[in-house]
Order: sequence, then C-alpha cells, then structure tokens
Amino acid sequence: MVEPILWQPSPFFKDKSRLNQYIIWLKQQKKGDFHNNYEALWQWSVDNPADFWASIWDYFQIQSHTPYTQVLQGNMPNAHWFEGATLNYAESIFRGQSLAPTDAPAIVYAGERNELNSLTWNELHQQVAATAGYLRELGVQKGDRVVAFLPNVPEATIAFLATASLGAVWSSCSPDFGTESVIERFAQIEPKVLFATDGYQYAGKPFDKRAVVTDIARQLPTLKQVILLPYLNKKIQPIDNQILWNQPLSSETQLFFEPVAFDAPLFILYSSGTTGIPKAIVHGHGGILLEHLKYLAFHNNLYAGERFFWYGTTGWMMWNFANSALLLGATLVLYDGSPSFPDMNCLWQLAEKADIQHFGTSAPFLISCMKAEKDVKKIFKLKNLVSIGSTGSPLPPEAFEYVYRHIKSDVWLASMSGGTDICTAFVGGNPLLPVVKGMIQCRCLGCNILSFNDLGEPIINEVGEMVIATPMPSMPIYFWNDVDKTKYKSSYFEPNPTIWRHGDWVQIDEKGYLMILGRSDATLNRHGVRIGTAEIYRVLDKIVEIKDSLIINLELKGGKHYMPLFVICAEGHVLDVVLKQKIANALKMAYSPRHVPDEMIEVNDIPYTISGKKQETPVKKILMGIPLQKAINIGSVRNPTSVDFFVAFAKRFEKETLI
Repeated sequence: MVEPILWQPSPFFKDKSRLNQYIIWLKQQKKGDFHNNYEALWQWSVDNPADFWASIWDYFQIQSHTPYTQVLQGNMPNAHWFEGATLNYAESIFRGQSLAPTDAPAIVYAGERNELNSLTWNELHQQVAATAGYLRELGVQKGDRVVAFLPNVPEATIAFLATASLGAVWSSCSPDFGTESVIERFAQIEPKVLFATDGYQYAGKPFDKRAVVTDIARQLPTLKQVILLPYLNKKIQPIDNQILWNQPLSSETQLFFEPVAFDAPLFILYSSGTTGIPKAIVHGHGGILLEHLKYLAFHNNLYAGERFFWYGTTGWMMWNFANSALLLGATLVLYDGSPSFPDMNCLWQLAEKADIQHFGTSAPFLISCMKAEKDVKKIFKLKNLVSIGSTGSPLPPEAFEYVYRHIKSDVWLASMSGGTDICTAFVGGNPLLPVVKGMIQCRCLGCNILSFNDLGEPIINEVGEMVIATPMPSMPIYFWNDVDKTKYKSSYFEPNPTIWRHGDWVQIDEKGYLMILGRSDATLNRHGVRIGTAEIYRVLDKIVEIKDSLIINLELKGGKHYMPLFVICAEGHVLDVVLKQKIANALKMAYSPRHVPDEMIEVNDIPYTISGKKQETPVKKILMGIPLQKAINIGSVRNPTSVDFFVAFAKRFEKETLI
C-alpha cells in the first residue's frame, strides 16, 4: 500500500531551497546536471566521495590557514580527509556573524528559571574572547581537555567556543547525570578545566549540585580549575578550587583562533555505556564543520537570520549539532527545563514567543503531544514555523498525521536518524521532495546507506541491516585511549572490516524513502522472522491506555522463543484482560500473529539511558541470566530503580527454568 503524501514543497520553496542552489552551482562548475533528480545527486555524492566533499569545501568557501594537499586517502576505518589543511571550527562560527542580518541575535534563550532573553553576536564574541583569555591564562593549550557540567544555557555555548578557539578539546555532561556517570566519562580524558553549575531546575523542582561538583572535581586529579556558574543561587560562595562565573573571566577583548589540522579533535561524545564504561568518541574540527554545514543547509534548509531550535541537553549530541546553526548565520534558540512543565504546551509556547522557524524535538515528545490530544494550532500562532525536525527514535505514521492535523498543516516535517557516532543524521529531510506518511525522505548526501541481507548483499523494499559503505568526514577520528583502534573496529566494523555496521534495521524503497525499524542488536527474531521493535511500538503508540512499553525476545533452548511485553499504563488504566486483548488484536491486524507477545506484564517504569534510549538489549541480557554488572551499566541509566523489577523477573525465570 502506498502511503499518502502529507506535504508537498511548492515550486517556489524548491527553487529557493539551498539544496537547489547547490545543484545549480554544481552545473555551473560542470560537475553534473542533477535538476529534479535527487537520487542521481545522492548516487554521485557516494560514488565520488572525494569530489563531493571537495565541492562542499568550495561551495561554503571554507576558511583554512593552509590548503589541503589531498581530499581523501584510504578507506574505512582508516580514511584520512583533507590532509595538509589547517582551520578552526570556532573561527568558522564567527564567520557566521558576517552572514547574519545586522539586527539578528546570535542566541535567544529561555528556561524554567529564565524569561525569554537574547545575546547579540557582539556580546557572544566578547564573552567568548574573555573566556578564552582566562583559559589561556590557566595554561590551556591545543589538545588539552576542557569539560563542562552545565545546563543548556548560553554559558555552555560560550565555554565550548572558547575551548575550540584555542584548539583545546571540549566535552560535556548535563547536570542530570549522576556523579559516577560523569566521572566515568571525564576521568578517561584527564581534563584541565571544569565548567560546572551549582544546580539546575527541572519540572519546577530545583536540584542542588554543589556537593556533586565537589565530588567530581576531587576525582579528577588533572584539574587546575573549577569555574562555577551560579544558576540556582546567584549569591553562592566558591569552595575548594573554584571561582565563580558571574562576570567576564578576563579582560581579553580580542578573539584569537588556533589553526589546527583538519582531523584535530574538537569535542568528545560518549556511547550510552549500557554494558560498560562509555566509550569516548572523538570528533574532529574539519569533519564536523563540513558535515554540519551540509546537513543544516541542504537537508534542513537553514538560512542566515532564521531561528533554529532543537530541544535537548548538553549531554546529547543534538546540543553539539544545534550549536552549528551559528555557522550559517542563524540564531540559536536554547531552552533549559522540562518539555512538559507546567504542561505539554511549554515548547510550543516558546516556538510562538521566540518566532522559531525550525523546531527540533524527539519522536517521543511528538507522540506524547499526540496522546495528550494537544491541538497546538488552535492555541498558538506558528505562522513563521517552516520545519519540524524529529529524531531519537522512529516516528510512527500516526504522529506524522498528528503534526499536520493538530500542529500546522503546511509545515515541513523532517524525520531524521543518525547518532552520536557521527554527530549528525545519516538519513533525513529533503526540501525538494514530498513528505510521505511514516517515511524518512532520503539518504543524506555523502552518506552511502545500504540495507544488507544476511549474505551481505544490498536489498530494496526489504528490511535489512543498515550499513555505510563509504567513509564520511564526520565519522569518529578515534576513540580516546584506543591507540590501535581495537574498540573502534569492534564497534562498527564486525563482521566486515571495511563496512560500517550501525546497528539499525532499515527498509529502503526504490525511490530512496526509508523506514528505520529499531535497533538490530535488539531484534525480535521470531522463528526466523525478523521483527523490528519499532513495528511493535508503532502499534502500541496508537493505544491511548498505554503510556510506554518495552519488548524483547529471548531465544530459549530447543529452538523455543519467549517474547514478553512490558507495559506502563496511562493514568486511570490497568493491564487487564480487555486491554491485553486490544493489544493482541491491534498487533495481529497491523502485522501478524507473530507480533503478538507471549506475555504482557504491567510495570511502573522502564529503563532509559541518560540520553533517552530504551535499554532493550540490557534488559534482554538481565532476563537471560547475565549478572547485573555485566548486563548493564547502572551509571548510564536515567532511572536506575527501574532495573529492580527486571532483576526480580529474571529470578522468576530461573525458578521456572525458562532459560
């Protein structure tokens, strides 16, 4: 069945789009004529990666201190890009100031503790210069690590850009991380400076973090200084090795940029750490610069002066991604707080007040709005809203329809999927193509996504393993303390040493539209039939009695299977016989009897990583009898007490000799 088209770009929208402008430029440069043929453009970009990425360099007129001698050398996992080039990501950020309209702010920000406010480009420049000057006084140099334990406020962006300007390496965790979680991450990289907050507020409740900051600092012996941001209490007094960040950190007014190699480390992100200490994933100045320019311009259609927002925290890669909106002279919109406090209207209210053109969020947020039956378009005037971006998990078809019926009928809904591993999206939006219900619009330029069957052969219109067949500049330059790339290779290049295996199920049709069907390492393999967890969740998301759910499949002895479904019921509902039958019937009608779980169990909570991912694989390992400390890293769990139920459930399994 062909899914309906929910949005169609107008001829004016397509002609004006930045992607179309790039296509025209390519023709002028005699690199090819791709008018009205995105699939041909994508194919050229992945068949000729060196030519494509060189065109991105030229098109955006990358500012470098020394030229590159070769675009691409080698292949994954040892590809090297733009050798000889030296540049600085922060320098490119402030080139964005020259693109922005003179009256456009650099940053607009709000939060539970702050009314809507703004920071001009000049103010941003001055504060980054003063912060960089102080870091320089502390002896921070190229390659040193600077870390942050900060909420999503302008100071986090300021500290990041100051760090990058020096050629130092940035890494951050949001203040909702537990002490051990932060230490597990930061201790690996031996930071010299820590930016921290005295606390944060979430869902109306303040959380004092001063004791946590002190504990973190004492367990990071390489620290020279802690810079404490008074956020909850403007009158706090510093203790131990702390200074307060409530005034310019130095008198420096000139901003200097340290030229660094294309693949010099810019920032460090972390894997979720579901079964061990999180891996420290290192991203480079040049790769992030080129990739974010490409995605934000061509796949998000972002223009100078437009306002770009993506809800998140400093512990999620989307924070790093959102900061790159400044590269294009756009205004970055920040929000610190709960997306549902005091109710589900708060972010839509921000969109109206801040006049946001590009609104980014997670699929669970849109699903929550749908289940709460929020009729956003009747409450808020979002006349200038151009796009809604969605990521974090697959967006079900019903949520697509909800957006067009109850948020805005003429908005461009761009579902995207990527990862911390590349700090961008592999697949996402396309301003030249229609939005089809339940589908991601395209494979992104330069990203050679294929769907492989069990034989390692590319397939179309079938569910397969998502792989990347050619290198991208924003792939990690390495993992920290992984000198011979052993962890790096085992994470992405097994079993094929030259093909990146991402760990998702994907289905690609003949037009290039896609569906992501959940993690392949949490596959529901029912008697030889692969079932993506996203298929189950898409059905359950339609059932108003269900608030959340988690499903796994256990392969038992003798070729048997056991597929339990764990359900959190919506307020006022219980998982009784009637609801169980409703779930079973819905799964049978949407898919097949194989999709119906063997048992349905009501729970109070479901484990999530700090970055918001359901912990399906760790729960599966717990139920398989793997010891808790080997099955899951409790420090990576946002709600650690949720694991207790599954530990007890596993003991029941042992007694009943199910495994």
